[in-house]
Amino acid sequence: MTSSDSERAIVFISKATPGDDALTLWLAPRLEASGYKVFADILGLDAGDSWRRKITRTLQDESAKMLLCCSDETLRKEGVLQEIAIASELAKTLPDPNFILPLRVRKYKAVFGIADLQYVNFENGWSDGLTSLLASLERQDVPRVSKPCIQPEWGTYHRRRAITLLDEAEVLTSNWLRIVSVPDAIRHIVPVGLVEADALKKALSDFPYPLVEYGNGFLTFANRFDFDQHLSGFGSFRVEAETTYGEFASEGFAALEIGSIVAGRQIVDLFRQAWEKHCKAEGFLEREFANGLAQFVPTEGAPSGERIPWGRQGQRRSSMLRNIARGRLWEYGVSARASLFPFPHFRLKSRVLFSDFDDREVPVPIGDVRVQHRLRRSIAGAWRNKAWHGRLMAFMEVLAGESPYVMLPLGSDGHILVDAMPIQATSPVSARQTHYLDEDAEETDVTTLSGHFEDEDA
Repeated sequence: MTSSDSERAIVFISKATPGDDALTLWLAPRLEASGYKVFADILGLDAGDSWRRKITRTLQDESAKMLLCCSDETLRKEGVLQEIAIASELAKTLPDPNFILPLRVRKYKAVFGIADLQYVNFENGWSDGLTSLLASLERQDVPRVSKPCIQPEWGTYHRRRAITLLDEAEVLTSNWLRIVSVPDAIRHIVPVGLVEADALKKALSDFPYPLVEYGNGFLTFANRFDFDQHLSGFGSFRVEAETTYGEFASEGFAALEIGSIVAGRQIVDLFRQAWEKHCKAEGFLEREFANGLAQFVPTEGAPSGERIPWGRQGQRRSSMLRNIARGRLWEYGVSARASLFPFPHFRLKSRVLFSDFDDREVPVPIGDVRVQHRLRRSIAGAWRNKAWHGRLMAFMEVLAGESPYVMLPLGSDGHILVDAMPIQATSPVSARQTHYLDEDAEETDVTTLSGHFEDEDA
């Protein structure tokens, strides 16, 4: 039904401070946009208010529902437990058996007063949780106003918490690696004579250089002798056509009826293969993710709990690529995606994989993608930006060694030369660091391997 200012018309959010502030600031204005009146202690207290008295009065006298943020951390808070007790007693006097609506923010152990109550699941995504919650509020006929109004104070509160910009230049490090040079010749190589296609395809899985199937042969930067050497059991090969890399990237290959758009995709594929084949040859581990492979430093190169030094002389730091958190092994890895715009480069995407220990204490990757997702949010999500940056730089330190470049072989006579140092840019302003960490604090700060994290899941 609709109501303007009925006696009980408030949706009361019971939460922990500051643990549930992020969810509350996201949820409250969306509830108001749907016509509900919302109270949360973030905004509901004015200067001079007795906070406990006002919270109690609002809950006892004005609330139509109590939305209870549920996680083990929140349900240990004394104030939250008191609100549960008040709401439980109040529910006995109201004609509403569903006065308390638990919102499962993270997995929790039930406490007295809510043990048998069905929760709304916000753990797997806030947007999904909101959809379910709105459906429940409508089914249970919670009063709404005829003209929804979002309190402007939510935006004001966001602005107060915003990071202050300083009029000072700051050097920023990207996740882009510039491709410095590429061999000039790209070829279409075809087998001479009849060849059993399936057998050849199987043999090519171990071919050390990138190639793309096209027509009756392969597009590749490798030369004919590379094919003859590694595929000697299939006869000989010949170069059917050849062009320069520059022409292929900008115009395509007219002799093979390949346009520039298709040519660009084929180059990107060849570059991706070059990265993956090089990492594999260097002993890096491959892990399959939903949208491609990721590479991880082998255990002997980055043992659990060991720091990897990185950085220039005089600016050396260190970061971990593998460690134990909450009884699980986490490993940091990287996926590389090539791009030709606005210039040739690799874009690196950070990956974190969690493993359980079996009876032999050998880590086994967790196969349930939902569990992986929750662990990334709860463990890796608490890492500061400085920690993510440090792990990326440590990964590149292992991959490049002492060289300022990474050389990705494309054939016996050519390779892609890639900068090992990500591209940097200078911002004319900088952000005040509200959680400043010293050079190695990303591993010793308690929030690195614990804490909580939420996202909007928009």
